[in-house]
Amino acid sequence: MPAGMGGVGRPEVGVVTLHPQSVAITAELPGRTAASLVAEVRPQVDGIIQQRLFQEGAEVVAGQPLYLIDPASYQAAYDSAVAAQQKAEAAVPTAQAKFDRYSGLLKQNVVSKQDYDDAAATLAQAQADVASAKASVETAKISLNRTSITAPIAGRIDKSTLTPGALVTANQETVLTTIRSLDPINVDVTQSSTNLLNLRQAINEGRLKFSGTNVSVKLKLDNGTIYAQNGKLEFAGANVDQSTGTFALRAQFPNPDRLLLPGMYVRAIVEEGVAQNSFLVPQRGVTRDPKGQATAMVVNAQGKVEQRTLSVRNSVGNNWLVDSGVGDGDRVIVEGLQLVRAGGDAAAVEVTIDETTGEIKDREQSSASAAPAGGNAAGAAKQPASGATGN
Repeated sequence: MPAGMGGVGRPEVGVVTLHPQSVAITAELPGRTAASLVAEVRPQVDGIIQQRLFQEGAEVVAGQPLYLIDPASYQAAYDSAVAAQQKAEAAVPTAQAKFDRYSGLLKQNVVSKQDYDDAAATLAQAQADVASAKASVETAKISLNRTSITAPIAGRIDKSTLTPGALVTANQETVLTTIRSLDPINVDVTQSSTNLLNLRQAINEGRLKFSGTNVSVKLKLDNGTIYAQNGKLEFAGANVDQSTGTFALRAQFPNPDRLLLPGMYVRAIVEEGVAQNSFLVPQRGVTRDPKGQATAMVVNAQGKVEQRTLSVRNSVGNNWLVDSGVGDGDRVIVEGLQLVRAGGDAAAVEVTIDETTGEIKDREQSSASAAPAGGNAAGAAKQPASGATGN
């Protein structure tokens, strides 16, 4: 509301003095949370599920047993493979001894070259049988181990789609359960290609200083609160979607308390850079003229009111980031605009604006507080209408 009268014909207005500053430029982008790792658990051997070894919805660690498939047939196949390996290994010493004996006799011309070659072939065949048997044992062991289905990653496990007693097959389409790693958690957002071009041009022209590769990201939750943990930008898409004109961004956030769950709607606040030597003009002090241009009323050093046309880039909280139209030390009127006009006189009183609400929370003592028609800001607000009109 108007601050009152600073003297006869001089309305008192609340002003904010502008000074250049470095302003962090952020973009608030809609997105969804997604697990950093996802593993769908499927059986790799056929059989009947004997046991489910985990609690649904609990945290599991990598390698933790989840299901047990009936191992009887796979144990028998493993034992048979071990026996076949032992049989193959038993034939090697005899073949080796015969080969060694024929090697000595060949030098004495006691045996023919054909007999020697046959002994060598028999030894090679015995050794090959051992190698084949070992491979069969390893294959049988792998199948036996796969009857115990373990967690491939650490994370939170979903409910089980099958119960003990169900028949499963190797690599079936039906997923037994799913594990999602929630710490850290990803946030996938999209940015328009137009904003990308504007950002790069601003950096190239020196209007923005890029904050580096380790870009910090904040998160606004669906209920409006700011997530306590800061994240960082991990990935930017290499192409623009032809149907939407956007490209993908991915940020990663710590999630130790598992507050964030996959699929939640959030808004990521991405730091795009820093605008140096910039001015922030309170939004309550900016209006639009008939042409749609942003304007502000400024009290100059002589106490005269000037109208300035502003070049507004974007909003920062409850302020406008202005490229041109104001300078260092300009006093922008944010209270009592209805009492002044361009070229008129005004008594300026410095006020402080709450950054959260955008409302005036404090003001300096008026220099004209002793004037009969004015009083200070608080007193002027209580004066009758004649004090507000200046009559």
